[in-house]
Amino acid sequence: MQIKVLLIGDIVGKPGRSVVKELLGGFVSENNIEFVIANGENAAQGSGITENLFKEIVGAGVDVVTSGDHTWRRKEVIPVLERDKRLLRPHNYPATCPGKGSRVFDTPQGFRIGVVTVLGRVFMSGVECPFLTVAKAVEEVKVSTPLCIVEVHAEATSEKIAMGWRFAGKVSCLFGTHTHIPTADERVLPGGTAYITDLGMTGPYDSVIGRKKESVIYKFETTMHAPFDVATGDVRLCGAVVTLDTETGKATAIERVMLCSGQG
Repeated sequence: MQIKVLLIGDIVGKPGRSVVKELLGGFVSENNIEFVIANGENAAQGSGITENLFKEIVGAGVDVVTSGDHTWRRKEVIPVLERDKRLLRPHNYPATCPGKGSRVFDTPQGFRIGVVTVLGRVFMSGVECPFLTVAKAVEEVKVSTPLCIVEVHAEATSEKIAMGWRFAGKVSCLFGTHTHIPTADERVLPGGTAYITDLGMTGPYDSVIGRKKESVIYKFETTMHAPFDVATGDVRLCGAVVTLDTETGKATAIERVMLCSGQG
């Protein structure tokens, strides 16, 4: 049997949350989506996530919310990470940190899907090796299910592509987040691993990666501080749909998604 999983790129601020609430339900219903994973680390005014915003996102129909380098930006998220398995933090943070970065989830149809999320190391803060972390986590997931999806929240495209090739044929899907720019390299790698370097941003595209463009341009031109407020125009939901074989765990297709606010 085949199932479809929707992957949603970094949800940025209120505009990102609003477009998820506006369009997700209809898209899931129309496309027979079985499971939804979304990165929510920019949900709180563009940086971090709170308990209320986490509840807002899962209330809109998201099954698993991942985070990234802004995981600890809002301290009120710590108890949520400790008690709600639907919120994941990068698995290659120290084991002493609250929460988990790898879990197996049950779908409405009774299938089990493993989700692993890690941070990259190039141009980012020091964490444990994402390659070794994912290799160990995948072994643990495969004990319970052949369906395993890996998120790599990373700056460098080379690191994400290298991760894709490293785990080609070993996981169902490996996708990238963090840069807020959707890439056009979606494909099924040899061995049946769906791959895309970056899902893009779910939020305002009349912006510089989600922030008001005037402030960012001012900062670049003057080097002086400017408040990077979340923008509001041209709001889109971006991500990808992957089709997975439930028996083999292999992907048969991946398709990019870009939905604009007001089109649903």
